[in-house]
Amino acid sequence: MALVLAGGVVANSDGVYRADVRIDGETIAGIGTCVVGKGDEVLDVSGKYLLPGGIDAHTHFDLPLSNGVRTADSFFTGTRAAIAGGTTCVIDYATQFKSESLREGLGNWHRLADGKCFCDYAFHMAITDWNESVSDELPEMISSGVTSFKMYMAYKGSLQVDDGVIYWALKRVMEVGGLLCVHCENGDVISALTEELSRRGCVGPEFHPVSRPPVTETEAVSRLTSIASLVGAPVYVVHVSAYSSMEKIIEAKARGARLFAETCPQYLYLDDSLYGGGWEAAKYVCSPPLRGSENHEGLWASLRSGFTDVVATDHCSFNFEGQKDGGHKDGMRGDFAKIPNGMPGVESRVLLMYKGVSEGRLSLPAMVRVISSNPAAIFGIYPRKGILIPGADADIVVLNPSGKTVISARTQFQNVDYTPFEGVEVPASIDAVYLRGVEVFRGGKFLEDAPAGRYVPRRASGLSVTDGGGVAGTRL
Repeated sequence: MALVLAGGVVANSDGVYRADVRIDGETIAGIGTCVVGKGDEVLDVSGKYLLPGGIDAHTHFDLPLSNGVRTADSFFTGTRAAIAGGTTCVIDYATQFKSESLREGLGNWHRLADGKCFCDYAFHMAITDWNESVSDELPEMISSGVTSFKMYMAYKGSLQVDDGVIYWALKRVMEVGGLLCVHCENGDVISALTEELSRRGCVGPEFHPVSRPPVTETEAVSRLTSIASLVGAPVYVVHVSAYSSMEKIIEAKARGARLFAETCPQYLYLDDSLYGGGWEAAKYVCSPPLRGSENHEGLWASLRSGFTDVVATDHCSFNFEGQKDGGHKDGMRGDFAKIPNGMPGVESRVLLMYKGVSEGRLSLPAMVRVISSNPAAIFGIYPRKGILIPGADADIVVLNPSGKTVISARTQFQNVDYTPFEGVEVPASIDAVYLRGVEVFRGGKFLEDAPAGRYVPRRASGLSVTDGGGVAGTRL
C-alpha cells in the first residue's frame, strides 16, 4: 500500500504547481492529479508546500579542536536537529589531521556518524597535510563515495596550506574527478593583524572582525580563482560573507571559470553590530566574521541571479557557557583568538530561507535550488535527492505557509545553549518531514526514536548545477 500526499503544492527548482505525490516504499512513485491507486492511504496536505528535503552541504558535527574541545552537536543531536528543520541530508567535513592518512580521517568520521544519524549523510574530506601519499589516496576516496575535498587558506599553523599546495591539489583532484572546496581568507595577514591587536591589548571579542576584515576574504577569493583558472579546474568557495568577495566570483564566472559559490544564512541576516554587545559577542565569533549590513542586499541579489549556487550553514556549534566563554576570567574580557569559531544553524536554515521568500527577496523555486537541488547536483547525489520526481528518494518537507515559527534556544533541538537567530519570526512552519518515504517528524515531535539515516556515497562532484528547468546541466 502506497501513501499519497494529496492537495498540496509541489515546489521544485523549475516551478511551483498543484500536484499529488505518491510514495511507494522509499521512493516517489508518481506526481500528478491522478496518482491514487487502489488501497492507497491518502493524506490531505491542502494549502501546504511539498519541498524536496533540504541538503546542508556544510556541517561540522562532533569536530574536535586541538585544545580538546569538541563541538556541542554530535552526529546524533546535529542530524536530529537537521530533520526538525527540514534538512534530510547533510554533507559533513571529515578531516584528515596532521600526520594522518585520508583513510584514517574517513574512518574516524564513519565511527562518529555510522548508526547515529537521523538524516542521511555524506562526507567531504578536509585535507590539512598534503603529500605524495595523500595524493595517491584520492582514487580510494572517490571509490568510497567521497568526491569533494577541502583546503583552508586560513588558520595559520594548523589547517592552513600554501598556494603551491592548492595548485597541486587542484590539478590532482580534477584528475580523479573530484571537486576542491576552499575556505578563503588570507591566513598570513590575519595572523599578523591578530598579533598586532594583541600587542595593543585589543583582545575582546569585538576585535574578532577587526582581525579578519573583508579584504582578507576578498583577496583570498581572487587569488584562488586565479590559481583555479591557471589549472583549469573547478573550485567551490565556501561561506562567502562579503559582497566584495562575491563580486570577484561574479567576475570569474563571467570569464568562464568553473566556479561554485556558497553563502550562509548568518551572512544574509546578521551583521557586525552584534560584536558590540560585550562578552555576548563571543556567540557570534565565526570565520569569516559577520559583515556590515550593507553586504546583505548584494548577497541576496547574487542568490536571485544564480551567481551564488548554494546556501549551507557551516553549522559548528559551541555552547556559550563553558566553551565560547573559556577565556572569560573574573569578569574581564578574554582573548578573542581563543574563542572557538563557529555558530549553530542546521535547524533554522530552511525556515530562514523561506522568510526571504515571504519578504520577496527570493522566489520559492530559487530557494529550492539553493537549499536542495544545487547542492545535490554539485555534490553528486542528483536526481536521487534534491528534486521531487518519480524515482527520487521520498525525502519530502511539508511546509505550512500559514503557520508561524519563532526561532528560540528554548525550543530548538540543536544541542547548544543559544541560537544566533533568537526571536526571529518566520511566517511558516514545518508540519512534517519524510525521510525515504517514512514520516519521521510531525507537529514539532519526532515519530521515530532511533536514528534511520544512511551513508550516501556520491558520484563525481563539481560537474553541474540545476538550471531554470530543474534539470542538472553543466555550467562552465
